[in-house]
Amino acid sequence: MRRDRGEKARRGGPRRGRIAPVRKDGSLLFWAIVTGAVGGFASGIFVGPPMAAVRPAGDIFLTALRMLIVPLVMASLAIGVSSLGDVRRAGRFGLTTIAYYLATTAAAVLLGMLLVNLIRPGEGMQPAGLALPEKLAGRTPTTWIDILKSFVSPNLIEAMAKMDILPLIVFSLAFGAVLTTLGEKARPVLAFFDGVNEAMMKMVRLLMWAAPVGIFALIAARLGEAGGGHAAWREVQSIGAYAGTVVSGLAIHGLLVLPLLLWLLGRRAPGAFARGMGPSLLTAFSTASSSATLPVTLYCATERNGVSKRSAEFVIPVGATINMDGTALYEAVAAIFIAQATGHDLSGTQMVLIFLTATLASIGAAGIPEAGLVTMLMVLTAVNLPLEGMGLILSIDWLLDRFRTTVNVWGDAVGSAVLDRIGGLPPEQG
Repeated sequence: MRRDRGEKARRGGPRRGRIAPVRKDGSLLFWAIVTGAVGGFASGIFVGPPMAAVRPAGDIFLTALRMLIVPLVMASLAIGVSSLGDVRRAGRFGLTTIAYYLATTAAAVLLGMLLVNLIRPGEGMQPAGLALPEKLAGRTPTTWIDILKSFVSPNLIEAMAKMDILPLIVFSLAFGAVLTTLGEKARPVLAFFDGVNEAMMKMVRLLMWAAPVGIFALIAARLGEAGGGHAAWREVQSIGAYAGTVVSGLAIHGLLVLPLLLWLLGRRAPGAFARGMGPSLLTAFSTASSSATLPVTLYCATERNGVSKRSAEFVIPVGATINMDGTALYEAVAAIFIAQATGHDLSGTQMVLIFLTATLASIGAAGIPEAGLVTMLMVLTAVNLPLEGMGLILSIDWLLDRFRTTVNVWGDAVGSAVLDRIGGLPPEQG
């Protein structure tokens, strides 16, 4: 029976024309996590500042997740690439993955630009005395050269220590590809990484039982630090039109565009698939970090939704780094909002520059809380908008960051299911 389940996982997804079923296991864990999230919201809103005291419990859970990232990413990618067989065919699957992610990110940016130009949330504002937020003072805007340089690191150990995931992904992809050319000599190396990968996934499964408490603590503490429900609501009201535009764009992309792709291309029922990804989405919202959520995303996609490990272990780590639909949409909306609020009329050329920079700068955004603020400097610089305008959006960014991270992770999950079916996954080598 174990062999049968393994064979099903290696077939590369559902047969064409059929909606893939979602596994029914994990209901108790799912509802425990939902209860933790709801309890965190209620406590943070109604109890307020005293809930900041539970922050250590959330930090321990978040740190435990981050502890698993480096070995999981390196092992899963090395195994994922090597399992694709012929490097040339694996390359086609990789190019399809990148093309798909770029297309969904571009669609998110276009949607955000359309909404912000229709709603015009910054029109009529009269900002005065703007200053660059302290957390961004001294930072130089990211450039295209910086993004290219970030793909490699002279010291992999340092990259691991700093949780600099992008060069680790590049190295792991290249390492896995080279292993496919070594024949018998590669077998013990692959067996080692396969064991590491299985051990990491077992640790993720065990850690998920701490998720209800960790998610409760992270949400309750953050709302408590914001001053409770009334204080958070005042922050939303201060720039409500802008926040509403961002959330509306994220909702349309996350609840309409991505589910449509999942249904049409992945042949999956969106509601059931979303329920299977529930622990991952709630973890993304509570941590505001797609990198920290990566182990949970892999677990939910493969264990709860039946996406084949061969595709998920390749697609999801890559997506967690380069697929930032929510971040790209937010950066486009925020840049145009700042232009409207500061009285800058954007030309057609500047609109195109915002589209290009928001799409590509999101690739350079680290999967950590509020990383989009740093890459936003690049977007504003590209169209000569005042960097001080970021002071307008900072008060609410901590909340919007959670929504856009959730969309980022949801996009990775949908991509794994879609590419599992249409990505041209090579047959497994015997």
